[in-house]
Amino acid sequence: MSYVFSPPEQVSVPVKNSDQCVPVRRVYCVGRNYAAHAIEMGFDPNREPPFFFCKPTDAIVPIEEGKPYAWPYPSKTQNLHYEAELVAVIGKGGANIAVETALTHVWGYAVGLDMTRRDLQIEMREMGRPWEVGKAFDHSGPIGPIYPVEQVGHIATGAIWLQVDGEDRQRSDVSHLIWSVAETVAYLSTLFTLAPGDLIFTGTPEGVGAVHKGQQMRLGVEGLGELCLDVM
Repeated sequence: MSYVFSPPEQVSVPVKNSDQCVPVRRVYCVGRNYAAHAIEMGFDPNREPPFFFCKPTDAIVPIEEGKPYAWPYPSKTQNLHYEAELVAVIGKGGANIAVETALTHVWGYAVGLDMTRRDLQIEMREMGRPWEVGKAFDHSGPIGPIYPVEQVGHIATGAIWLQVDGEDRQRSDVSHLIWSVAETVAYLSTLFTLAPGDLIFTGTPEGVGAVHKGQQMRLGVEGLGELCLDVM
């Protein structure tokens, strides 16, 4: 078979302490999955069914731990927000997965950022239109190396945090997720057939806010390392 255009390079994320990478298939994101964040965004934090949106695969930007990364400020926004997240990596596919077995489908975990053009997202939301321009832009999914479950276990507790220029902006605990990783995987699998290489950004805690050119973001999840991004 020949192609009219050369196929794009496979997007992949390195595995911690390995020369292997995880090929990325799809990128799912959970909205408002920490109660305090739901409240700060003006919504009721009660346990309604989770909702999801997607980023394109090529929005993923692998970030090397311990090395500042020059991250480009996107166009068409005056209100760029950070959202630190725990990312679950699917290693075994399936549909209609039971909550009791959902974690057997998770291969590993990573630290991620759901960068958001908040002004464009809110504008689209108020018009009843999709969020893509606010959530799915180029470079909007920075992510650290993937830690295999066999090395770190399943991440159910632990600090999640983000600093801007050395000051805490987000600081919470993964245990505060409204929908746990297992529940999220199970519910998502009723909507889409999951497959190896799917990434699930599990939601962000309270404290989201704007970041500007010239500022530096540091973020981490306990046990999964720390990332550093210089906004350019």
